[in-house]
Amino acid sequence: MTVTGSLLRALFRCHLWASARLMPLLVRGRSFEQVLRWAPLASPTPYRGLPAAYIVTSVNRTVRHPWLMRDRRCLREGLLGHRFLRLAGFDPELRFGIDPRSMDAQRLSAHCWVCLDGRPVVSDSLPGMVEIYRHHAASRQARPA
Repeated sequence: MTVTGSLLRALFRCHLWASARLMPLLVRGRSFEQVLRWAPLASPTPYRGLPAAYIVTSVNRTVRHPWLMRDRRCLREGLLGHRFLRLAGFDPELRFGIDPRSMDAQRLSAHCWVCLDGRPVVSDSLPGMVEIYRHHAASRQARPA
């Protein structure tokens, strides 16, 4: 069955909206590895054909007024951006960084963002952040077993 462009966009927007609302509940209290399941490294591509710019704009619009995960807004944006870019057939990287000045603080200052072809598309690295992890299919293959 071929899905028309307008129907594909409507399905995408509904899926994104539901995912954005459920994510805060489903990641609460989970380990980093469990949270990363929201950013699959391999997936089917039901949204192939949607432009990356449309996906990024839709993600940003959907998470614009968070009532949950306010203190982890970049994580929510990053997970959704990575997930839906992957579902459209793109090869995004979800990058994580920390502010080294926060190492001795009670709370570590961390941030994440999504890159496509090496360029930030959802959020961006913050000044002073040191990248510590890239969640990407190629880096997963390169890791020793």
